Amino acid sequence: MSISDIRPGERVKDVHFTEDSLSVDLADGRTISVPLAWFPRLLHASADQRNNWELCGGGFGIHWPDIDEDLSTEGLLRGAPAPRQNISNVA
Repeated sequence: MSISDIRPGERVKDVHFTEDSLSVDLADGRTISVPLAWFPRLLHASADQRNNWELCGGGFGIHWPDIDEDLSTEGLLRGAPAPRQNISNVA
């Protein structure tokens, strides 16, 4: 993301989960919802691990320290799932 692409409204406001989806509320009022299956680390994490998230990247990213997962609003808005990897490597 270049400095000219920064949109303050795309900062993360809140993160929540259903059984099969991740939803991210943005500062501008939009909500991005994606299948949890796109992110195996989050899919296989406990509820406590999922709920232990913090902002990163100036508010444009989300970090889950317990499972070492990072997502950006840019990637979520693009509809970019996590790269495929061997699930045995996912903690």
